[in-house]
Amino acid sequence: MADALVHWLMAQKTVVEGEQVSLFPGVYAIFGHGNVTSLGHALEQVQDEFPTWRGQNEQGMALAAVAFAKATRAQQIMVATTSIGPGALNMVTAAGVAMANRLPVLLLSGDTFVSRAPDPVLQQIEVDGSPSTTVNDAFRPLVTFWDRIAHPQQLLTSLPAALVALTDPARRGPAFLALPQDAQGFAWDFPESFFESTVHTLQRLRPDVHALTRAADALLHAQRPVIIAGGGVHYSLAEGELATFAARHGVPVVETVAGRSSLAGDDPFWIGPVGVTGWDSANDVVATADLVLAIGTRLGDFVTGSGSVLSPESVVLGVNTSRFDAMKRKSIMVVGDARETLSELSTALGGYRAPAQWTSAARAGADGQLKRVAQLNDRVADVASYAQVVAAINDEASVDDYVLTASGGLPGELNMNWIARAPSTFDCEYGFSCMGYEIAGGWGAAMARRRGRVFALVGDGSYMMMNSDVFSSILSGHPMVVVVCDNGGFSVIDRLQVDQGGVPFNNLLKDCRGNSAARVDFAAHAAAMGAESRHVTSIVELRQALSDTRELTRTVVLVIEVDAHAWSEGGSFWEVGYPRSSSRPEVQEAAARMSQAVLQRDERRRV
Repeated sequence: MADALVHWLMAQKTVVEGEQVSLFPGVYAIFGHGNVTSLGHALEQVQDEFPTWRGQNEQGMALAAVAFAKATRAQQIMVATTSIGPGALNMVTAAGVAMANRLPVLLLSGDTFVSRAPDPVLQQIEVDGSPSTTVNDAFRPLVTFWDRIAHPQQLLTSLPAALVALTDPARRGPAFLALPQDAQGFAWDFPESFFESTVHTLQRLRPDVHALTRAADALLHAQRPVIIAGGGVHYSLAEGELATFAARHGVPVVETVAGRSSLAGDDPFWIGPVGVTGWDSANDVVATADLVLAIGTRLGDFVTGSGSVLSPESVVLGVNTSRFDAMKRKSIMVVGDARETLSELSTALGGYRAPAQWTSAARAGADGQLKRVAQLNDRVADVASYAQVVAAINDEASVDDYVLTASGGLPGELNMNWIARAPSTFDCEYGFSCMGYEIAGGWGAAMARRRGRVFALVGDGSYMMMNSDVFSSILSGHPMVVVVCDNGGFSVIDRLQVDQGGVPFNNLLKDCRGNSAARVDFAAHAAAMGAESRHVTSIVELRQALSDTRELTRTVVLVIEVDAHAWSEGGSFWEVGYPRSSSRPEVQEAAARMSQAVLQRDERRRV
């Protein structure tokens, strides 16, 4: 069965940039008693045609698979396999990341015995009253397809069904197969046709003609239209069509975090990032728009400012392959592929252009924000800010380079201060905001990218949470540039804690119980894993160190101390929980502010 599974995966092909390539180009693996003797043996037999890459942590290698999918714009899918028990459960977080971001990864985990004869086996968790339940059932709510293969013949139906879940734009996400360790070795005569090479191409769902007509009619009457570009623009390969549509019809474009770099930063219709970590000017455009064309976005709270940015009087057109996402915010649903929908919608609009005054005003706001970004980065201080680190990397990056981050303060700073050199060169994992994604994701992106450098930006907190894929990148020969911003702990959550009236507690290292003077030498740690590492003490030194990575041959880790309290201000309202009762006056004041903001938002919605 394991042989059949591997050979079926190898037979699946796709087309990327006009070249036929493997749909599943390889496997990240950590072997144990649940997968090494059968699946591991099958993979070893074909290692030259179907490479297996060893991870250091199951979560890390599955996160690398997520980042690989993002970097290929979901055109190729990596496989991750683990043993049973803790190995499998380590991948649960990564499954959540893939599910939240609508990205395809195939997860294969060992399982207990179909026969149950040796139960309870090593690493088995027994559930009284449910003998078929194993830890693998934890994946059920976190994947778009789940199955347990108890007999080889089940692969005939299960694998094609899993492939649909991985590639269908309307429900794309992670797929999971539990592989009982005895069943992996069962023999069965498969039909030869099952292993015939099959080429899969991107499915492009065309919009319903009635929905398209309704959307076009709404746009034709719009005086202040704006486009919100989400991650679906990338997965549809629609960046070029978006730029053409915006230019032809004079519609300004703002981007979600997932949609960042849908347009290059020098595109005249790019107005900037929207939402909680967005530009005030971009939020103002959306707030005053009479029509919002939301393309490939699920309109999460960081995009909409917890529902405060969108005007209740504006018409929302939801263009999405998923009906579930297209209907958000009472949208006029246009269920279809982003590229094809934009093309057909443009034809239906004919010579329509948004009023020049609206477009120029949006452009002027963005130009003003660009100047403020430059001024922020030019400030002189003893300790560097996140914004200055981002600017240094941005200045060094070429059109072929790729920048990546995830949780903490870096997403906001990168979202606000990064100006894309070219489309599809930005990955901020903020659907799940997963600490630990950065270095593992950098490894996966470096494996996926065909050109340029990958810059992985990580805070000291996330570095401590998951750093072992620095070694994975060296072991596999996929170098990247890791920039560690050391601000002495979890500073962005300290900021939220203090802003809501709390006292600094258990976030910055100096505010933790124990030895508050303890610190980590990140450069020495990275060097111990084989990276070329350097501790830089200023932005000038950082710029020189970044320049030295242009001929990158192995992973470089650059460490710089940053100000824990210097932030790029701006963005929209964000609703968070707060105590309704507290003896602390500062908490009472913060609660009153939050309560008032929520009330204003809700009243605005009722208008």
